[in-house]
Amino acid sequence: TSAYSSPAKSLGDPGITPLSPSHIAKDSDADDAVEQLFLVVVAIDFGTTSSGYAYSFTKEPECIHVMRRWEGGDPGVSNQKTPTTILLTPERKFHSFGYAARDFYHDLDPTESKHWLYFEKFKMKLHTTGNLTMETDLTAANGKKVKALEIFAYALQFFKEQALKELSDQGGSDFENTEVRWVITVPAIWKQPAKQFMRQAAYKAGMASPENPEQLIIALEPEAASIYCRKLRLHQMIDLSSRAPVNGYSPSDTIGTGFTQGKEHVRRNRQSRTFMVENVIGEIWSELEEGDRYIVVDSGGGTVDMTVHQIRLPEGHLKELYKATGGPYGSLGVDYEFEKLLCKIFGEDFIEQFKIKRPAAWVDLMIAFESRKRAAAPDRTNPLNITLPFSFIDYYKKFRGHSVEHALRKSNVDFVKWSSQGMLRMSPDAMNALFKPTIDQIIQHLSEVFDKPEVTNVKFLFLVGGFAESPLLQQAVQSAFGSRCRVIIPQDVGLTILKGAVLFGLDPAVIKVRRSPLTYGVGVLNRFVEGKHPPEKLLVKDGTRWCTDVFDKFISADQSVALGETVTRSYTPAKPSQLVIVINIYSSEQDAVSFITEPGVKKCGTLRLDLTGTDASVPNRREIKTLMQFGDTEIKAMAVDVATSKSVKVGIDFLNY
Repeated sequence: TSAYSSPAKSLGDPGITPLSPSHIAKDSDADDAVEQLFLVVVAIDFGTTSSGYAYSFTKEPECIHVMRRWEGGDPGVSNQKTPTTILLTPERKFHSFGYAARDFYHDLDPTESKHWLYFEKFKMKLHTTGNLTMETDLTAANGKKVKALEIFAYALQFFKEQALKELSDQGGSDFENTEVRWVITVPAIWKQPAKQFMRQAAYKAGMASPENPEQLIIALEPEAASIYCRKLRLHQMIDLSSRAPVNGYSPSDTIGTGFTQGKEHVRRNRQSRTFMVENVIGEIWSELEEGDRYIVVDSGGGTVDMTVHQIRLPEGHLKELYKATGGPYGSLGVDYEFEKLLCKIFGEDFIEQFKIKRPAAWVDLMIAFESRKRAAAPDRTNPLNITLPFSFIDYYKKFRGHSVEHALRKSNVDFVKWSSQGMLRMSPDAMNALFKPTIDQIIQHLSEVFDKPEVTNVKFLFLVGGFAESPLLQQAVQSAFGSRCRVIIPQDVGLTILKGAVLFGLDPAVIKVRRSPLTYGVGVLNRFVEGKHPPEKLLVKDGTRWCTDVFDKFISADQSVALGETVTRSYTPAKPSQLVIVINIYSSEQDAVSFITEPGVKKCGTLRLDLTGTDASVPNRREIKTLMQFGDTEIKAMAVDVATSKSVKVGIDFLNY
């Protein structure tokens, strides 16, 4: 026998074997669920660095309202979204979110603040954790740990309450959660467990429930952006191929002024802004023909996502051509480079200590950096000044026994100088150098995508997401790919995903075909064939020789799946007298999978079908139909005993196995 034991043998699993022929039926009408009627769609863009929500009433879908302005914004940064920061009291109860959390934490006395739990940029943890479960922890600024699920649920609950309150204020009567369809956006490159985790957190926040999952849609960020880009009018975008990014256009200008009234029909309404989305296909879209391809590059704070879509006329449905790719190349990478620079000048030991001992001042320093980061541009000539918090200067002197100024002189970083007003003065070259590693990774990754056969003749590249506001990134993308396709940036680029997510919630059917991120199948027994099957997989049951642990594939990674599509397989009990059938569902990132024991194959669902209490007239070869239905980010599986129509259902679960 082989070194590892076979799961099927050790469990004595009641086996199933495929009924030949293995036919696949595709019923698109199998699931005629009654569409619930929601009064309003609220989309939440839960970002790594900043978050926001927007909504639209189903009765007037052409108006998208972006949430009210937030209190306590930062200079030089638009306040349409709020920082993704959360503060818990020392007793671990929710205290505040966003600017309010940051400002309150900042104003606490240092002796007090070390007991409070402050979290920022915590969304990246879902991307970086390999084995995410409901128990995964997040670490607060003071080093204490809290369950990630709790933090995410608190954050979503905060947005739920804010949105319901704004809707009630507007309507003059209390708005019920049941009247809202929620949409939460996640990066397309997230693995399935992270997407499921977001749904669980939303259930915990009371947005929807396992009994009523349709109330919540998990939308993929680049898909949402794509939907919005379809509606763009020419005056709502910047075509980089026809103009150079000028520094006179600073992102904060355009966002702050909401473009002149003539350009964008904006209804001012109790601080929230309303965007009119004309129910037409935008001009740029009208240039696209059936089968045309375009690529959406969504560059945010944490991740960069790329999706290649193809148009299907007449409705202009979207078909995903190449599965979403990308990586952790968001604007956080620039912050990280700045931190490395500080370590180089002041010493890593000092920076580590400073972050722990003066967490609020560290947050301050990063805010100061953020607003200067937004001022970086390719043709900038004057230096950028970053104010050092007083406690940084003070603590450094205590820690090292000499001044910050001395450290700067002594360090061999020549682009950064000390200015007498207590600022770090960075040359534009020094600032651009901080962007370089991140931008290089984005360009490198995009080049790889462009080299794929599925990605030939792309007409447009839409650059969206918060990081797309950076003139440095714009210039890099234009100079690398401007000759291959037109590079387009929607105005108000930081809100593109939010607006697209609302449109998606109003009409979820617009995305028709996706690529499956994983291969799915079930574990079965096949008749043992000498020479074909490995001897260690031989299992003899009642005189029949079976090959065990066979992975019977439902769908392969990167195969096209229409939304709502059902794939059906038929099985029969290996032993006719079996009274319980257990069907285990497995997934793998690999395409070619033969056995469930191969590395990377994970169990993600179990169907238990009880066959007792059926009469003797059941045919000898009993047929068990297994169906998998591919939904938004959820996959449902079902087994039916054809003779008795007994059935059992299960949702695929990536977190609890």
